[in-house]
Amino acid sequence: MTTSATESSPSAQFELEKLVSELRTLMASKDLDSVPEIKQMRQRLEDGMHSVRDAAIRAAQEAANQAKDAARAADRYAHDEPWRVAGAALAVGALVGFLLARR
Repeated sequence: MTTSATESSPSAQFELEKLVSELRTLMASKDLDSVPEIKQMRQRLEDGMHSVRDAAIRAAQEAANQAKDAARAADRYAHDEPWRVAGAALAVGALVGFLLARR
């Protein structure tokens, strides 16, 4: 997952929650009860909100499952190839040390 996707996720969740709150307020307004089609519109809005919420939950669960799978794969690789992981860590450490020493 990219940094921008991680940073925008809480913002998108906040906006979705804000929209749901505003729609619930609108649907609960007694001023609209005099409009004949309002009951149908309220039901469609409620159904739409449930669909969006369910889709968001499924997407979050899928992202969590993918993150777990990636962690398991990395763990498996580290256990299967410990010397390669140690060598890569040594190389990265040496490169960072070299770059810091040049400053």
